[in-house]
Amino acid sequence: MNDNLNMTPDIKISAKQTFGIDTDMEIEAFSKKNEFVPAVDKNYKFDKDTTLAILSGFSFNKRVLVQGYHGTGKSTHIEQVAARLNWPCIRVNLDSHISRIDLIGKDAIKIKDGQQITEFQEGILPWSIQNPVALVFDEYDAGRPDVMFVIQRVLESEGSFTLLDKNKVLRQHKYFRLFATSNTVGLGDTTGLYHGTQQINQGQMDRWNIVATLNYLSLEKELEIILAKNPSYNSTKGKEKIANMIKVATLTRKGFMAGDISTVMSPRTVLHWTENTKIFNDLGYAFRVTFLNKCDDTEKKIISEYFQRCFGEDLPEALVNVQSNE
Repeated sequence: MNDNLNMTPDIKISAKQTFGIDTDMEIEAFSKKNEFVPAVDKNYKFDKDTTLAILSGFSFNKRVLVQGYHGTGKSTHIEQVAARLNWPCIRVNLDSHISRIDLIGKDAIKIKDGQQITEFQEGILPWSIQNPVALVFDEYDAGRPDVMFVIQRVLESEGSFTLLDKNKVLRQHKYFRLFATSNTVGLGDTTGLYHGTQQINQGQMDRWNIVATLNYLSLEKELEIILAKNPSYNSTKGKEKIANMIKVATLTRKGFMAGDISTVMSPRTVLHWTENTKIFNDLGYAFRVTFLNKCDDTEKKIISEYFQRCFGEDLPEALVNVQSNE
């Protein structure tokens, strides 16, 4: 990665004009993109409350945690705000494989002037701190304890970071920003839906200035997004078909929250189902290859009932009773 991005915000963007939300907020932004700025999704629909929280993070250097169920688009929301501000944005998934060394850095063997030497190679955290970058920690509540204590050191907006390996104290860049997404609010998984999540100590949770909750979209908004990406469905029949697909997805989300099923249809899954229906010209088969095949065999009957309730027809028996050895 570049040692320094050498960028400073040089324009101001109206939140009302750019994000379509009723506020007079203006946010500092960059006039030019670089390789770390996410691509703009022109059809993206912004949730007002979540957008305001994220914009406050960018504008006032607040630490923002976006919490919500799987598939609500938490990380994408942060990325799409960053894309419109031309703000470099890096995502790190805090799964069980991410270690303290991955974040901080490690000694690496290099060849310099024909000699083999050992040189400290900075990890993603020291690099991000020193640059105008929005760093996003995905699955924040799944991070390992040793990783969480490393992150805690940079949660203060003025906090410095001591790089013990180099006897060096790093000051945060004026335009470094920190965000995170999580399925829970740091209390651990009380529902049994998110295995691997854990409690986050209160001292760390208190350092997050803003906690936003992003829920699933309304049927109307989700329909609008899918039609924008699939204009061929923009007819009375097409809209009815997409609406029924979204209703199936809504039932899976309710079933997921109630603990009846363990797999949920996100808006992205509905979009894939729509596209696959166009490819195969078969709604039921597209449903199977897009979603049903990902589900536990014991739950397929429940999910087929969701399909029947929304479309008024049964899934072919062959689609429901697919054996794992097929």
